[in-house]
Amino acid sequence: MTHDHPAAPDRGASRPFGRLLTAMVTPFTADGSLDLDGAVRLANHLVDEQGNDGLVVNGTTGESPTTSDAEKERLIRAVVEAVGDRARVVAGVGTNDTRHTIELAASAEKAGAHGLLVVTPYYNKPPQSGLLRHFTAVADSTGLPVMLYDIPGRSGVPIATETMVKLAEHGRIVAVKDAKGDLTATSWVTSRSDLAVYSGEDALTLPLLAVGGVGVVGTSTHFTGVRTKQMIEAYDSGDSTTALTLHRRLLPLFTGIFRTQGVILVKAGLAAQGLPAGPVRPPLVDATGDEIAQLRADCAAAGLELPE
Repeated sequence: MTHDHPAAPDRGASRPFGRLLTAMVTPFTADGSLDLDGAVRLANHLVDEQGNDGLVVNGTTGESPTTSDAEKERLIRAVVEAVGDRARVVAGVGTNDTRHTIELAASAEKAGAHGLLVVTPYYNKPPQSGLLRHFTAVADSTGLPVMLYDIPGRSGVPIATETMVKLAEHGRIVAVKDAKGDLTATSWVTSRSDLAVYSGEDALTLPLLAVGGVGVVGTSTHFTGVRTKQMIEAYDSGDSTTALTLHRRLLPLFTGIFRTQGVILVKAGLAAQGLPAGPVRPPLVDATGDEIAQLRADCAAAGLELPE
């Protein structure tokens, strides 16, 4: 089956994947198997009701460490089929094995993804020269635009500014999901390259916009999508007062969704709303009653109601 893809982003596009993307959870059935029908329903909800310009599938929030390569490909196909005509579908393909990452990139491209999210290789702690080699090899192997994912808190290794600037010279490395939490480093990246910087931490979206960022790949945006997009658009239009008001209003959920591992609370919140989610896979554990009560309080503090 053919898919009508949105036009590939040109190198000069300031927002190659739009402003607002959500790192979508992967719905499972009660027995823990992949729920493709649920994924289609959730993808439609996130695009049509929450205002997302794009979705990241098979990211950490999509429980990529515990889904198989075959499940990842099936999920991409289902989500592209559902929303690919009106949103960009970015596939997480990063692993700590360059060869495996290239295989996943090829699989994602074949399945119809519009872009790739490639995380810093984790656990084996490569030097910067190894990061340069890894990301370049992946970008060389694909026809898709690449978003780097800089998250040293999970990977153990930051992508240094010099490395980032060098990688930005690659024609297909067009963006970075920035979860480094270092606004000075980000400032240097935006001033020395044309990489599109997306916040990888919900609560830092507004500060990142101020130093040249373009949007967010969010987690709480499963619930805050509409208002987060309003915040970004207000800042873009020069209305920083409204942007700051929205930032402060949403802060309880921007941060509250991470009181435990983000997937856990997103799935609990979606279940409360009657949306597809299902359980998490081990080693994660489902939210406790106390955690769900706190999530409800955090939603209320952000002006959002989570049904009992």
